Amino acid sequence: MKLLMLGFAALLATGSAFASTTDSPTVIHDKTGFFVQMDVAKVLSMTDLSDQCGVIPAKLDYLDHQGREHVFDYQVQGHCSNEN
Repeated sequence: MKLLMLGFAALLATGSAFASTTDSPTVIHDKTGFFVQMDVAKVLSMTDLSDQCGVIPAKLDYLDHQGREHVFDYQVQGHCSNEN
């Protein structure tokens, strides 16, 4: 019986040693589509489109009203300064 209790205590100690003590917030990757419902409270960063020509990949990082971080990847037409 003592051996069983010792084994159970060792199992609990091992499990708690590998448990994460900090809760890292997960980033939500929004899916692209025809219509995307976005809840933007604060924009954290966005792709700089200055002097980009053609269709380029862009990214928008933002917080929603619940404080969760989102990443939205999309395609956008760049603004060329040397277009005729």
